[in-house]
Amino acid sequence: MHEHAAAASVDDPESQARGEALAAWLEGLGLAEHLGEAGLPTFERDAAGVVRWRDPATGQPMSAEQLAALDHLLHAEGEDPQHAVPLALVQLRRQAQVRAALLTQPCLDYAGLAAIRGASENATRFAVHKAAQRGGLLLVPHDGATLIPAFQLTDDGELRPELGPLLEPLLSARMDPWRVWAWLTQPAGLLGGAVPHEAVRDPEEAPLVRHAAVRLAERVTAEA
Repeated sequence: MHEHAAAASVDDPESQARGEALAAWLEGLGLAEHLGEAGLPTFERDAAGVVRWRDPATGQPMSAEQLAALDHLLHAEGEDPQHAVPLALVQLRRQAQVRAALLTQPCLDYAGLAAIRGASENATRFAVHKAAQRGGLLLVPHDGATLIPAFQLTDDGELRPELGPLLEPLLSARMDPWRVWAWLTQPAGLLGGAVPHEAVRDPEEAPLVRHAAVRLAERVTAEA
């Protein structure tokens, strides 16, 4: 009886108002869609627009106590709890935005690279994975497939030679492939805003870019 009362109490006016306020706050920040990915409770709105929060472990409606605990957790970061922002969710949103931007860049699959190389798809797949294992090619997993970002390739489908010294330390450090892709193709603070894969083409800039890649790889290893 006590458990039933606790679960049902989420529908009392105070708890409903708390749940609505949390949902509206997260929607306003653009973070609501990342709750599940972060392992947090999620919510949905019924036909009348009423918010219903669910426990990720059971799938059941959250109790008033659980909702209060979630409210405290999400507002626990920052000096002003009322305006605190859940940093883990912000990071997930940023990650999703970066990945969406990267996916607009040209990419190849095994068949596409095989056509450029004039080889069979099976032979290309084998060669690609051998190169990736030794840190000589960036492969990015996505939706059950493998993407081969085109920026790293020459016109004949081989790795640009100047990128080898950048990829090898980053991939050897087991840096997330998405993060490697982002660092190589976006302005880098260590390079004064230059884009690494473009800057490394310049013989005068190449040593600095290689040094930045090694430093980043060292930081990734230290974080592991």
